[in-house]
Amino acid sequence: MALRLKERLGKKFDEEIRFFKGMMQGPKTVGSIVPTSSITARKMASVVNLHSGLPVLELGPGTGAITKAILGRGVKPENLVAVEYSTDFYEHLVRLYPGVNFINGDAFNLDKTLGDLKGQTFDSVVSAVPLLNFPMQARIALLESLLDRLPAGRPVVQISYGPVSPIIARPDRYHIQHFDFIVRNIPPAQLWIYRRG
Repeated sequence: MALRLKERLGKKFDEEIRFFKGMMQGPKTVGSIVPTSSITARKMASVVNLHSGLPVLELGPGTGAITKAILGRGVKPENLVAVEYSTDFYEHLVRLYPGVNFINGDAFNLDKTLGDLKGQTFDSVVSAVPLLNFPMQARIALLESLLDRLPAGRPVVQISYGPVSPIIARPDRYHIQHFDFIVRNIPPAQLWIYRRG
């Protein structure tokens, strides 16, 4: 029992060291001061429809907390495509979650990043991209690109740490829904859902 606890704490410490290292190397690519909590990750993963037959797209998996929650929900590794900008995080994730389709690339240029998968339709998108670090026009363009890859009505769930949606309302183009406010996350996290139709 004590050995298992020691291993778990060691793994968590390693994950946080990796996270801080990533934050120091590229502060604009990391959205929080600590990795996403398991409570937040599970809530984000809850939007996935396991019966759609479509893969899930994850953006900004970082240390893998949300990836773990998506897989824990029952998504098969081969049905998860995850785009990570940081090469260090990407290499760590490939070792940690074999079988997941990890791509080391830029979420803001998905046609290029997804390559052969650029025409793929996804069930849903789970995103931890730090949108507040980017200009509003880039955020809107990313969202529209994501919604183009989803069936009508399916969600893009986005984590953010500001008090309002990180993407401005455009009711003629997409709908915004406040999904949750999770206090048990550092810092407290706002979850937003965007959809069309």
